[in-house]
Amino acid sequence: MSTSNGSAKGTGNATVRKSPAKRATSTAKSAQSKATAAASEAETAARDAEESASTAVRSAGEATKTAGRAVASGLQTGQQMVTANAAKAATAATAAWTVVKNRKVIAAGAAAGIVGVAGAAFAVGRSTAKPPLGPLTRLVGGRI
Repeated sequence: MSTSNGSAKGTGNATVRKSPAKRATSTAKSAQSKATAAASEAETAARDAEESASTAVRSAGEATKTAGRAVASGLQTGQQMVTANAAKAATAATAAWTVVKNRKVIAAGAAAGIVGVAGAAFAVGRSTAKPPLGPLTRLVGGRI
């Protein structure tokens, strides 16, 4: 009979077991190789993350520059539009003030124009209402 205390007896079909110290050493070596592999992978991942972060920072910097240019361009365009609109508003206000200031003169001129148009229309209408006369009849006033 054999006892299971980690040592092998000298019987014919007994299995040879490693001593606890050897098992601990092989386990430590295995753990060390796994830890080294994990550390190597972690180092590679850290390098990749660092490169990715620096690329992201560069991209963000470029995007910020582009956005800054767009904002500056928008501000300049807005400033030009405000200036142009202010000039248009000033012109319109000046014209409106001129109309208000000279409203009596404008009204008198409009009335004179209407009277002139009506008189011209009356004269044209009267001349077309007469029967056509010859030159001699016109000369004597229609008596012949």
